[in-house]
Amino acid sequence: MTRIAVLACSVVLAVIVGACSGTASSVGAAPSAQPSPSIGPSPASSNGPEPMIDGCQVFPSDNPWNTDISNYPVDPNSANYLAHMNAGSTNLHPDFGSNPTYGIPYVAVPGSQPFVPITFTQSPAESDPGPYPIPPNAPIEGGPSSTGDRHVLVIDTGTCVLYEMYDSFYVGPGWNAGSGAKFDLYSDALRPDYWTSADAAGLPIFAGLVRYYEVQAGAIDHALRFTVHQTQRGFIHPATHYASSSTDPNDPPMGLRVRLKAGFDISGFTGESRVVLTALKKYGMFVADNGSDWFITGETNTSWDDNDLDQLKTVPASAFEVVQTGPIIH
Repeated sequence: MTRIAVLACSVVLAVIVGACSGTASSVGAAPSAQPSPSIGPSPASSNGPEPMIDGCQVFPSDNPWNTDISNYPVDPNSANYLAHMNAGSTNLHPDFGSNPTYGIPYVAVPGSQPFVPITFTQSPAESDPGPYPIPPNAPIEGGPSSTGDRHVLVIDTGTCVLYEMYDSFYVGPGWNAGSGAKFDLYSDALRPDYWTSADAAGLPIFAGLVRYYEVQAGAIDHALRFTVHQTQRGFIHPATHYASSSTDPNDPPMGLRVRLKAGFDISGFTGESRVVLTALKKYGMFVADNGSDWFITGETNTSWDDNDLDQLKTVPASAFEVVQTGPIIH
């Protein structure tokens, strides 16, 4: 994905979905093979409406990621935003599937996971300093030889803190990364305004992933994340960072939230796709990065049913509307 200034194992680990990667040299990759993608936490670990991961609630119930926006007002500029996101000629696209190089993986580690030094190579001033509890063989987006964004996501289940890195390379005993961020999963605190994270919008990536274990349980109880080809020089909370020089007010700002229209008929959709579309009506999704238009991010997992997910590719982007969630910060 194109980005401007953007900006993870335990005894039991869960690896989930991400974006495509290239075939570059493996210099700087972890010394051992990456863990194989797995189904992840059992649905039993997701009790109640709040999203969970191995005993940790993924942000409080009142967090923007977990807020029902089905009754939020439509933004007056919705039509212009949609036009600039090519909604009239584009369909949804699941940027994840059974291919192990698709999607963004993550790993849950125990509280005993050793902390290692992290060196930030691109945005040190806007990164949360190390050390981080990143295993040497933590899964990397696209695989160890990826030339893409190389995100690494780690959940410390002992403290319920999320650690995310962008452009990550294991160098021993720690990691080099372009940028990094820590998120207390018990807190609603945002990053400082104008700070990036491992994501261009300053948002947590894990919170917005389509996660396999949730879909198998039959419900996604949080907003999702997606990309568009062009954003503006502005952001809407909970985003805290922009990645564009455009001052066109009709270009979407980072953090813009869209919702699948209530009248869009999803009765003919089945399985995994039906679960995703139901969530998009209730929670919507945030513009989180620059990239291909209307690409939704999910976890890396070889168990995804690609034929089922392909149903999402029939949903026109014009079936969405932009909702009002707050002012644009420039």
